[in-house]
Amino acid sequence: MTDFGIQEALEKLGVKEVNEGSSTGSKWFSNGDIIESYSPVDGKLVGKVKTTTNKDYESVMTAATSAFKTWRTMPAPQRGEIVRQFGEKLRELKEPLGKLVSYEMGKSYQEGLGEVQEMIDICDFAVGLSRQLHGLTMHSERPGHRMYEQYHPLGVVGIISAFNFPVAVWAWNTALAWICGDVCVWKPSEKTPICGVACQNIIAEVLKENNLPEGISCLIQGDYKVGEMMTTDKRVPLVSATGSTRMGKIVAKTVGERLGKSLLELGGNNAIIVTPDADIKMTVIGAVFGAVGTAGQRCTSTRRLIIHDSIYDKVKDAIVKAYGQLKIGNPLDESNHVGPLIDTDAVDMYKAALEKVVAEGGNIVVEGGVLSGEGYESGCYVKPAIAEAGNFYEIVQHETFAPVLYLLKYSGDVENAIEIQNGVAQGLSSAIMTNNLREAERFLSHAGSDCGIANVNIGTSGAEIGGAFGGEKETGGGRESGSDAWKVYMRRQTNTINYTTDLPLAQGIKFDL
Repeated sequence: MTDFGIQEALEKLGVKEVNEGSSTGSKWFSNGDIIESYSPVDGKLVGKVKTTTNKDYESVMTAATSAFKTWRTMPAPQRGEIVRQFGEKLRELKEPLGKLVSYEMGKSYQEGLGEVQEMIDICDFAVGLSRQLHGLTMHSERPGHRMYEQYHPLGVVGIISAFNFPVAVWAWNTALAWICGDVCVWKPSEKTPICGVACQNIIAEVLKENNLPEGISCLIQGDYKVGEMMTTDKRVPLVSATGSTRMGKIVAKTVGERLGKSLLELGGNNAIIVTPDADIKMTVIGAVFGAVGTAGQRCTSTRRLIIHDSIYDKVKDAIVKAYGQLKIGNPLDESNHVGPLIDTDAVDMYKAALEKVVAEGGNIVVEGGVLSGEGYESGCYVKPAIAEAGNFYEIVQHETFAPVLYLLKYSGDVENAIEIQNGVAQGLSSAIMTNNLREAERFLSHAGSDCGIANVNIGTSGAEIGGAFGGEKETGGGRESGSDAWKVYMRRQTNTINYTTDLPLAQGIKFDL
């Protein structure tokens, strides 16, 4: 099997066979154990990374806290210029980095390129934002006084990212944190450590070219124990963590106990409501991509299709027919639609979900299964499956990070469908397919979708960086990327200035001396 240019991509990104896992910019060091990263595409070794020890972590934090003192004093537009240069480097290296993302994680090459484009887009967004970190002015109740709000950098921002978006989520956080005046320490997923090494190489070059101090961008590597170094560290005022709800609860509790801040992007159990007024062709496109894109390993993947009983069979038949056209194989081959799951543990969870839905009384409409033979040697390739189920099924209430789509039926008005959609613990992304304005507005109303993202006539998967990304309930409540998400990376300060020779007290209080 050809490597589709992977070795050349690794060379362009400065990745070695064995990589140091701790970095403060251009300085690399590590004294821990070796992590071996194997590609789910073909089971071959991508590279090795040395993990971060407690001693290594202290070296990283020393550099980061020192760099913050310099970085925070640089005017925000100048920090934006550094982010602009980073974005230009990403443009130059979009193809090799996109290939690495595809190969190490398993998503399609086009999705890999799309993920790098998200990094470029957030850099562009952050550059503009660097001239708009605004506060507010307020009228004081005291004569000769002025009140206003301003925002200051927090300090060291800790970032814990997941394997499914091994580079973009880091960029969402770090591009905004940097223009806000923060420095960043990043722990990528131990399942995609090489992507972390590649990104650190890229930003390190930019920082070195601008004679900026070590520590503005730092990298650490390892499992949850390395993540705990940040979550328990009072020198890290904000920890941004992406992953499972179980992980997020642990992070929130640990960071909260020291009164730190946490930004959590956790699980999703996303649904598309299909009403009698839906465009079936659009519905099929949105549902199929949402369910099988990234092999169902997106937090915004479509897990549930809630279909009105009057069009249920028509929609089901169309979806089943579309699934029959899917091509499963090497994601670097652009003729394939679906690549592998991240590892065999994910395959086991996929198989368990299908067994569970059948045990609960569900009907398998499109058979699943693990693929084997030539091209599937890694053991991580599975068939996207569809099951008819009841919303009350336990398995439907949980997120399965795999291409399993549940078909649910509703009757009556759209309110019944919204109730089904909202009847899960997660609250990330949601969508409705309808050409009925009243149904659409009802879905978006206060009594409508309870998710952080609610779409009309597009699917649940995929988001533009201009809008704040995140969800409610067990999704964690965090917001990243666009809109005013930048505020979480800064501390708010209220200022009052007295430009008179008197000192009147608030609320008319008298205190004569």
